[in-house]
Amino acid sequence: EVLFNCPQENRATDGKITYPPGVKEISDKISKEEMVRRLKMVVKTFMDMDQDSEEEKELYLNLALHLASDFFLKHPDKDVRLLVACCLADIFRIYAPEAPYTSPDKLKDIFMFITRQLKGLEDTKSAQFNRYFYLLENIAWVKSYNICFELEDSNEIFTQLYRTLFQVINNGHNQKVHMHMVDLMSSIVCEGDSVSQELLDTVLVNLVPAHKNLNKQAYDLAKALLKRTAQAIEPYITNFFNQVLMLGKTSVSDLSEHVFDLILELYNIDSHLLLSVLPQLEFKLKSNDNDERLQVVKLLAKMFGAKDSELASQNKPLWQCYLGRFNDIHVPVRLECVKFASHCLMNHPDLAKDLTEYLKVRSHDPEEAIRHDVIVSIVTASKKDLSLVNDHLLNFVRERTLDKRWRVRKEAMMGLAQIYKKYALQAEAGKEAAKQISWIKDKLLHIYYQNSIDDRLLVERIFAQYLVPHNLETTERMKCLYYLYATLDGNAVKALNEMWKCQNMLRHHVKDLLDLIKQPKRETSLHLCVEGNLPDPGKTQDFVKKLAQVLEEDEKIRKQLETLVSPSCSCKQAEVCVKEVTKKLGSPKQPSNPFLEMVKFLLERIAPVHIDTESISALIKQVNKSIEGTADDEDEGVPTEQAIRAGLELLKVLSFTHPVSFHSAETFESLLGCLKMDDEKVAEAALQIFKNTGNKLEESFPHIKSVLLTVLQHKAKKGPPRQAKYAIHCIHAMFSNRDTHFAQIFEPLHKSLDTDNMEQLITPLTTLGHLAMLAPEQFAAPLKSLVANFIVKDLLMNDRIPGKKTTKLWVPDDEVSPETLAKIQGLKLMVRWLLGVKNNQSKSGNSTLRMLTAILSSDGDLTEQGKMGKPDMSRLRLAAGCAILRLAQEPCYHEIITLEQYQLCALVINDECYQVRQAFAQKLHKGLCRLRLPLEYLAVFTLCAKDPVKERRAHARQCLVKNINLRREYLKQHAAVSEKLISLLPEYVVPYAIHLLVHDPDYVKVQDIEQLKDIKEALWFVLEILMAKNENNSHAFIRKMVENIKQTKDGQCPDDPKINEKLYTVCDVAMNIVISKSTTYSLESPKDPVLPARYFTQPDKNFSNTKNYLPPEMKSFFTPGKPKAANVLGAVNKPLSATGKMQTKLSRMETISNASSNSNPSSPGRSKGRLVSQTHIHVSSLIYKLGSV
Repeated sequence: EVLFNCPQENRATDGKITYPPGVKEISDKISKEEMVRRLKMVVKTFMDMDQDSEEEKELYLNLALHLASDFFLKHPDKDVRLLVACCLADIFRIYAPEAPYTSPDKLKDIFMFITRQLKGLEDTKSAQFNRYFYLLENIAWVKSYNICFELEDSNEIFTQLYRTLFQVINNGHNQKVHMHMVDLMSSIVCEGDSVSQELLDTVLVNLVPAHKNLNKQAYDLAKALLKRTAQAIEPYITNFFNQVLMLGKTSVSDLSEHVFDLILELYNIDSHLLLSVLPQLEFKLKSNDNDERLQVVKLLAKMFGAKDSELASQNKPLWQCYLGRFNDIHVPVRLECVKFASHCLMNHPDLAKDLTEYLKVRSHDPEEAIRHDVIVSIVTASKKDLSLVNDHLLNFVRERTLDKRWRVRKEAMMGLAQIYKKYALQAEAGKEAAKQISWIKDKLLHIYYQNSIDDRLLVERIFAQYLVPHNLETTERMKCLYYLYATLDGNAVKALNEMWKCQNMLRHHVKDLLDLIKQPKRETSLHLCVEGNLPDPGKTQDFVKKLAQVLEEDEKIRKQLETLVSPSCSCKQAEVCVKEVTKKLGSPKQPSNPFLEMVKFLLERIAPVHIDTESISALIKQVNKSIEGTADDEDEGVPTEQAIRAGLELLKVLSFTHPVSFHSAETFESLLGCLKMDDEKVAEAALQIFKNTGNKLEESFPHIKSVLLTVLQHKAKKGPPRQAKYAIHCIHAMFSNRDTHFAQIFEPLHKSLDTDNMEQLITPLTTLGHLAMLAPEQFAAPLKSLVANFIVKDLLMNDRIPGKKTTKLWVPDDEVSPETLAKIQGLKLMVRWLLGVKNNQSKSGNSTLRMLTAILSSDGDLTEQGKMGKPDMSRLRLAAGCAILRLAQEPCYHEIITLEQYQLCALVINDECYQVRQAFAQKLHKGLCRLRLPLEYLAVFTLCAKDPVKERRAHARQCLVKNINLRREYLKQHAAVSEKLISLLPEYVVPYAIHLLVHDPDYVKVQDIEQLKDIKEALWFVLEILMAKNENNSHAFIRKMVENIKQTKDGQCPDDPKINEKLYTVCDVAMNIVISKSTTYSLESPKDPVLPARYFTQPDKNFSNTKNYLPPEMKSFFTPGKPKAANVLGAVNKPLSATGKMQTKLSRMETISNASSNSNPSSPGRSKGRLVSQTHIHVSSLIYKLGSV
């Protein structure tokens, strides 16, 4: 390699030009062709010479000078110029280090000339390309341009050279061209004194995205050059960024606006180029300019997130500073950070820990879009590889399923569903991963407890597409459902059952709507039923009207819909129907058609996509496989016994919603097999399935009927109590000559009743009780004597075996004595018999109620001989309380329940035993939810305000909320029931609550502050929920009601001045609550309240009760403020554990309830002899009355 110095003097002494042998003079006198021919020979001569040819160098010096004259440098012919350039390149090589040209201007002209010739490299197909390549190779090898370092205009020359090379490089060039260009340019950077901004720009401009995309080869060339010269060029790059970023001098370069793009590119080329620039970015991250911070954040996101980037580990301060921007005040900055998270998680799992705490805060960001994108980031990374996200991150997604915004909830739910399908169903990352996210299925189904119809619809869609994909082949689909059901938690199972129930109900509504359309006269209450099941309540009303119109006019659509809701519709048929209807209603001209969208929602909810006869058959086969031991239970992580139980539970639920799908011999035969299994739960479920689905069994499958009947009769006589009960109901539901079958069971059982063997008594009593309920006329005479003589005299009025002495108030089911269990069955038999008879002509109802209240007033020990153990007494109190609740659901018995009996029953909710309170509250809630128990029983929940256990209070509140909402909904949908207003309008619970509290045994001293505080709490317990919404000016209505009560006397003890004083005092407490919590109480009441006549006397017109009965110090306890809105979220269903599962919970709670507070919810004297003074009935007279039934 040769280096040059600029010569100081001209060594040519005379002007004579010597040409190589055979070459004549080259001047403008000859033709172009001749000139080219001669120049080629000159080129050859110079090409063959080297630095040592001293004589020749001297000889051809003038020729060298001649070739640099303007005549050649400005020659119009490009071939001539190319040849001259080749000569000049060789001349620089040969004469190095002393170039023969002295004038700086001349040198500039020559190099600008050579640079211009290099443009010829562009056309790789040209005949002259090799000469152009020779020119490039020569000047690169000799580093000829280094001569220019001394020239004033060096920058202009180099800039022009760089520009030219970047312009001509293209994909026709081979590696050598690329290499020579890099050599040529890098020598200028590495060996020069400085790199001007202009020169730097010619390189950097090729990295700007717009240029990069236009000319990839120029980008590669710039990249190679920067890599080669990294060390030398770094200070100039730093200076450029310093000028622009720190000093804000954007005028230094046209590239100023692209600084962030350039930093990214340079970082990707060689991070050393930015050693001093990165700290400047840290400074910029803290800039006061929002847009500037946003740009830096976008840039760093790409730098930190890039696949092989080690920036976070190399530059910790910058990484920490960047993480701080997750909490930026500017929304777009936070949004950018959150979006970056998914790339970062995917490319740098090691940074997940750092990101987690910042994403946690952002998942609670006030901006909806940011919360939404946190989910997107986490889910995107999870879908790439589950190991990239830790449990905390998935938990953020889980939390957002309850976000207040629908868009965020939807994203979170869909994200979890996709993760579940990928890793749990398709097991793409093995069993461990599947286990890690097994909670998703439960969580998604829990969302069905939400009030919002959008959430519920989405859960249904997710279930059909992700949890049990409907497009799976039938056997696979049912296997998937079978194991899903077996592994769901209790609340998720309830949600899934509820989902099928809702869809089934909607199917029935649509079926009714179709039937209605066929009739000439129509009512519209059905529309409401359908409307409530679709999103966006505002628009559904018009939708249902339009749907009814379409169905009326279009018979084809009506037929398709009829097929869809018919019980025998198969999954494949359903698919066809849905397609047909949407095709017929959709039009290509109107792609977004809101009516069609609503129709799709409706179809999605009513189409049977999972269950048909074939599916049930496949499900039964799956259960049989488990029974035979040939299923994959262990692989699926489910113990076989659990799988079989769950399978039958699942079939049981489906037998309610899809009974017709069970009608096949194969299904019924398999169920018969289940009846004979030892597992009681399995046999119970099989019996219930027969009861729900077997109405056509007698005529369609006679061979199964005969076998089944024998099994049922055996179970009714000798099976476990629950199976006996279901066996009786099966016979009742399935067989035509049931009287005969009933008689065959009743007679032998009736005759063989014997109190000597209590254990053997429980099943017969259960069976007889259900026979009494289903066929009271058939066995009227024997039942009367059975109740009077056997049940009351022999069973209930005798304590044969002394109970265990224990301080415990409750023991698990399996520890309860057989005698107590038999007595409970005896009580149930009496109640069932009364419910069967449904009239009180023989006054049996009165005597039974006296009997039940005697049990309550004697604390469960009816004989009062003290032989019974405390747990047995608790059981009997519970049984008696629940029995009264059952009778109160039948109007003919509700009428005869006295107020004292009602109050005794109500006090069971304050029983000293926690489990009694819990079970009684559940029974009470169930009766109220079905709108079977009268409204006064809703007031019983007010007594829960003083329960010492927080869970019980919370549960009672949820029950109140649900029941109040339920009644309000019912009144909205059934506008015609206004005559029943007093029994439905939730506000009417207030008089009952007031009356109940007046007669509360804890309320002894009328003016006692502590007792009044309890009463205030109890009233507020119910009023808070009633007053949360002031619907139809209800606050004024409640005020008017309380005012009216003050004008009456107590209906129970109208002449007792103390009781009446209590009544007015409690009214004043209620009034003060209403006044302190409402701003509209003083308005005119919408209607005049009607008070229940049994509870209050008629108002005395001459009497105006304006006295204030409260002690003055009570005033301070009424704090003003609005009632909180009741948030129910379906939670009522959560604490209500199923009876089968309750025992484990109860035994755990016993330590809380029995040990700590001895289960006494209020004052110590509460339970013992409670209300005895008022209602104690002497036992001997009771026996006499009951015996004479």
